[in-house]
Amino acid sequence: MTLKECKKEEKADREFQKKFKFEGSINVLTQMMVDPAATEKRGGGKNLPLRRGEILDVIQFTNREQILCRNSQRRCKSVGLRL
Repeated sequence: MTLKECKKEEKADREFQKKFKFEGSINVLTQMMVDPAATEKRGGGKNLPLRRGEILDVIQFTNREQILCRNSQRRCKSVGLRL
């Protein structure tokens, strides 16, 4: 990883911590894949745009219906769960 990429990731992490009032280091709990048969959803507001088969890093389980995730472009937002 180059110095420029490293600084960009650090900046994204700081913005994430400020936006979600997240204290401490960002630890990935697990990874999940968006269902390949699901319809693609446009993000907006606090929701993350979802693409078929995309791998997401789960950062925090916020409640029974929402989890905080990060996608491959290091965008962090909530994702709704369907159970």
